[in-house]
Amino acid sequence: MAGGDALTWKEFGEEHLVALTELAAACLAVDGGLPLFARTPLLRARLLQTRTLGVWHDGGLVAAVGVGPVREPATSTGLVHPAWRGRGLGSWLLSWAEEQAGDAGLLLTTESWSPGADDLFTARGFERIFTEWVLRHDLDALPDVARPDDLRTEPVTWEIGPELFETYGASFSDRPGFAAPTAEEWLGELRDDDEYRPDLSLLARGPDGRPIGFLNVIDNWIDQVGVVPDWRGRRVGAYLVASVLRALAGDGAREAWLCVNDNNPATDLYRRLGFRDVGRRARYLRRRP
Repeated sequence: MAGGDALTWKEFGEEHLVALTELAAACLAVDGGLPLFARTPLLRARLLQTRTLGVWHDGGLVAAVGVGPVREPATSTGLVHPAWRGRGLGSWLLSWAEEQAGDAGLLLTTESWSPGADDLFTARGFERIFTEWVLRHDLDALPDVARPDDLRTEPVTWEIGPELFETYGASFSDRPGFAAPTAEEWLGELRDDDEYRPDLSLLARGPDGRPIGFLNVIDNWIDQVGVVPDWRGRRVGAYLVASVLRALAGDGAREAWLCVNDNNPATDLYRRLGFRDVGRRARYLRRRP
């Protein structure tokens, strides 16, 4: 159907991946956020859902939304090109997504958070349930963190996979809402990820040889950092991060990335180590009526 300013509203699909990529890149350039959103795997997962609606002007895609109404809650991700904001497109697309969800709850995902989207979602009764900072470290300046006494580290191998999983569980089990996967699930995801770097990932051991911390690297992303409770506050996490930043730089990477929950106290540590904010990502939920 046609709208104001000669807009055309129609479904989009796999054949429009280039246009979707350009739209995501335009939003990331203005709002910041998760750079992986402009890459095909995540873009496809977020926007090429069961039902889609795009807004086109002179052959260019200026807004898009995808909805997956099969699960409870239904899921949706939408984008409006920065040059086309303030014209009601986001509100129209959100109304369409709510119609597709019907009586189900609706979970909105944004990998490129903006204050305007936050205002729209909260005004429509959605609750922000998750927010992460996206941080980048330019590897031309590296932090120097002294090795904690009696600490040794080793690269990850699949032979120590069970210890790695146990350390992950011990590091995160005291976090509110933590739901531990099985070892098979957690290690299987690492094995199946072509970009997982066990050679750069680290397991830390204390003086008795027991694991006390870990860090996983995926491509040039610090994916997870954990320290068991008894060893927190002893520079273990800082040392692991600094060591991996040096390893990434030595491997030829120019930058490193990580995401951290906005209420995680480790955020201050990462910023002290030289990470800089490049945006946020968030989740909003409207529960079933």
